[in-house]
Amino acid sequence: MIDLAELTTDIHRLVPILAAMRVEVVEAERGSVAARLPAGPNVNHVGTSYAGSLFSVAEILGGLFARTSLVMTGAVPIVKSVQIDFRRPATTDVVARATLDEEDITRVLAEARDRGKSDFVLEVEVTDEAGIVVATTRGVYQLRRL
Repeated sequence: MIDLAELTTDIHRLVPILAAMRVEVVEAERGSVAARLPAGPNVNHVGTSYAGSLFSVAEILGGLFARTSLVMTGAVPIVKSVQIDFRRPATTDVVARATLDEEDITRVLAEARDRGKSDFVLEVEVTDEAGIVVATTRGVYQLRRL
């Protein structure tokens, strides 16, 4: 079982701006990851969540899969592209959540092992405390052996 507090500390160390944003990993299982972004330090000049913070909490999920589902010694996750659609203003804490099915996990691990890299797509929903979708992303990531 993955220690969420330890994983949160690790992402803060690897990407220090996430610590300043107070991003917290709230789920890290095979096939499913989620992170919370508190409203507090991430509010913009009009009192809603800053767009860059919403993007960041969604984008980091691709990296979390390297700790839960796409675990391969000597391999790292890399983001290739991310498109974000802002749906509604967020005024509360938000949670970004993504899943990978077992077929994709198996394919990515096999391709990375055989070819040294493999792309995968993540679709993320970012929801506020009322469960309203405030943003969605579609990202192309790559698991790459170094």
